[in-house]
Formats: sequence, C-alpha cells, structure tokens
Amino acid sequence: MNWELPERHESRHGTVRWASLGQGDPVVLMHGTPFSSYVWRDVAGALSARHQVFVWDMPGYGQSEKRDGQDVSLAAQQEVFTGLLRLWGLRAPSVIAHDFGGAVALRTALLDGVQYGRLALIDAVSVRPWGSAFFRLVHDNHEVFEALPPNLHEALVRRYITTAAHRELRGEVLDALVEPWLGEAGRPAFYRQIAQADERFTREVEDRYGELDCPVLIAWGDQDAWLPPERAKDLAKRIPQAELAWIGEAGHLVQEDNPAKVTALVTDFLAR
Repeated sequence: MNWELPERHESRHGTVRWASLGQGDPVVLMHGTPFSSYVWRDVAGALSARHQVFVWDMPGYGQSEKRDGQDVSLAAQQEVFTGLLRLWGLRAPSVIAHDFGGAVALRTALLDGVQYGRLALIDAVSVRPWGSAFFRLVHDNHEVFEALPPNLHEALVRRYITTAAHRELRGEVLDALVEPWLGEAGRPAFYRQIAQADERFTREVEDRYGELDCPVLIAWGDQDAWLPPERAKDLAKRIPQAELAWIGEAGHLVQEDNPAKVTALVTDFLAR
C-alpha cells in the first residue's frame, strides 16, 4: 500500500508530515516507536467512512524530518502535537494512541490542558519501566550501536521490529516499517530516538492519570512481549474510569497482528 502524507507543518523540532482522511467527527491517530503513521493505514481507512481522521509522523519518524541534533524527546513531541491541534482547529477530538504516542497524548492532556472527546490507549507507553530489554540495552549503549555498518544496522532493525509482532509480518509490511531507519538520515535517527527516551517524562504525570475527564479505553495485545499485559492492568488501576479490553493473538504491534479486532474496538468506542 502506498502510504503518503502530503501535508507539511513546520515546527521548531522539524518538518512534520500529516494527512486528513474522510469527513465527520475528528479522530487523531498517534503512532509509537520505532513506527510511523503507516501502522494505522487500515484502521484510518475504515474510520474515515464516518470520521475526519488525522494522521501524522512525529519529527524524527517516518516521512517527517530527521536531522542531526534534533530533539525527538517525548516533551518535544508533546509540543508538536499541541501545535498540530491548533493548526487543525480541533477542540476535544477523539485520540487513539499507540505505544509512545500514548505517552504524548497523556502529557498533552495533563500538562497542556488539552481536552479530548475520548482517549484510547493501545499498548501505550505510560508507566515505568519503558520498553523491551533490547530497547534499554540500546538506550544505555547507543554510541556503540551507532557505529554499526549499514548492513548490520539494517539486520538489527529488521529483527527488532519483527519482535513487536506476534504473527509473522508480511515482507512488504516489514520493508515499509524498516525503510525510514535506513540511509544517511534514517540510521542515526533510529538511535537518536532511543537515546532520548527518558522515563522522567512519564514519571511527571503517572500519578495524575486519574484526573483524565473523558471516556478512556485501554486496549492491549494479550501476547505483547515489549510492554507485558501487567502494564495494562497497572494503567487501568491509575485510571479508575477506564475500560480495559484485550486484543487476542496480538503482540505489541496490534495493528498488524489483529487489525480487525483493533478496528472493531475503536469503532465501537467512538460510536458510544
């Protein structure tokens, strides 16, 4: 599938590529790391039959700008997201956030005072500790990994991304997920976003999740090896009004493992 984001927004953290699909009540889809809006392509298409769907690639990811010295931290993405909501003129949109996008959405609501109509947190980075053992290894030794030659770097990224899924990823899908991290801009960008991951960004808001004043859905792959299901239960305890739903036979990358279930859950949640 040819996934293109034709629109541009110039933020102080880099050029952001985005797109809008369909008409109706607004829904924003948030991707995580090391992914991009590409993972939402099927869900976005389905939702656009009834909603205006906004998708975007965070600075340093996907089709958005990648550059030396770029701030791609969670705080930077929060700033960019708040700016995009102003650009789009959205008030109280529904937000569907996966992985790192969940942390961005939570901080935007709690620290920037942005109102959501509904919030779905899907296998979301939200409570400590973050990430897989490999993620933490690269975070603590990113200078070593940055020195890998291109062929070994590509092999590493491919293998890493495959571990996000419970089912085997189709070849063209894996290629699309890996491609943004290759080349002279993509290779350092991959390690940059891991190096800048800092758990203090969730520590600042973890104790405030109960303040969320919109309907909240927590959905989790029951086979998630990156953020185990126990994290979902922990998050649900911190958001007493939240609904917890499991996505069967799905790992962390639920959009690829079980897109039908993800679409059904989100569609039902938005229709209430």
